[in-house]
Amino acid sequence: MDYEFSPEQDALRQAIFDTCAPFDDQYWMHKDIEGGFPHDFYQAIAKGGWLGIAIPEQYGGAGLGITEATIMMQAIAETGGAMSAASAVHMNIFGLNPVIVYGNEEQKQRALPPLIRGEAQACFGVTEPNTGLNTTQLTTRAERQGDRYIVNGRKVWISTAQVASHILLLARTTPLDQVKKPTQGLSLFYTKLDRNYVDVREIKKMGRTSVDSNELFIDGFPIPVEDRIGEEGRGFEYILHGMNPERILCAGEVIGIGFAALRRATAYAKERVVFNRPIGMNQGIQHPLAINWAELQAAQLMTYRAAQLYDNGKPCGSEANAAKYLGAEASIKACETAILTHGGFGYAKEYHVERYLREAMILRIAPISPHLILCNIAEKVLGLPKSY
Repeated sequence: MDYEFSPEQDALRQAIFDTCAPFDDQYWMHKDIEGGFPHDFYQAIAKGGWLGIAIPEQYGGAGLGITEATIMMQAIAETGGAMSAASAVHMNIFGLNPVIVYGNEEQKQRALPPLIRGEAQACFGVTEPNTGLNTTQLTTRAERQGDRYIVNGRKVWISTAQVASHILLLARTTPLDQVKKPTQGLSLFYTKLDRNYVDVREIKKMGRTSVDSNELFIDGFPIPVEDRIGEEGRGFEYILHGMNPERILCAGEVIGIGFAALRRATAYAKERVVFNRPIGMNQGIQHPLAINWAELQAAQLMTYRAAQLYDNGKPCGSEANAAKYLGAEASIKACETAILTHGGFGYAKEYHVERYLREAMILRIAPISPHLILCNIAEKVLGLPKSY
């Protein structure tokens, strides 16, 4: 296994840093305080052609793998934009994977090029208030009426729904009591987000102010049959196909935040003088930072191991889960250490590290909790009884 990026991958990483350079820590601190979607950043990424990094070339994308997409997302977060920057483009990078894999040619031609050009923006409508990660129990209902479906229900924690033009929506088309397995009877749609039928209400939260999170109230939302992806009733299967790459991308993003925090903490330890010596001379400062570096490097290796497996068409579920778990744990520790290294100034917004901690916390919680990851690994890798 090659543990080094290729020259082309190194060039990609540098190109992302160059694209993100105008959007520095001050830009993201302002967004954190004032809010408002970072449209100028989003368009800069679109202008560079990066939104289509993992979309096939025949639709205007670069046709690269999840490895390159993860390199990109890690670099975006590492520049200091953290999850505000990464989440602004995250859905466009991985979200339409079910359309790419299971959509028909007309759907791909209709959906993918506008997304790559930055003319369309998608949100991901799966999670519901009362189901959490138990997706098979979702209650949003899509009933077929002639050449359309009528959808009613609720969704929650839907990112970018305030600015999205389209939604990738999972809804139940066959009632739960009429299917043999709970994974059956769910259907997937990619359609325009019609706000005449969908009430989008923003959720105020502790971080990532500029990228909205929302609750959706769906009332009589008509969706044309031609907007259904694949076969009716197989939506859960289609969604699963995108979970591993999403977790790999999330791992890259949270590791990027950890490295950003480590960089700032190290720089501060070199320049901050207390008792006539830089605090970086003290082992009580040095050792935690060195541990952060080692843990972030280890998480990064697992992340790109998972990405390599995915790109080679091999099973990678446990590795993708482990990468997300290790990345989040290492990043949270690095962010906490960065705050402690700064002392009282670590609590001040102008030093940015408190923002990194708040945004890294997102990926410790979502899209899957650390507890459920450990349950899954215990069952799938260690062969222990299923506990959930």
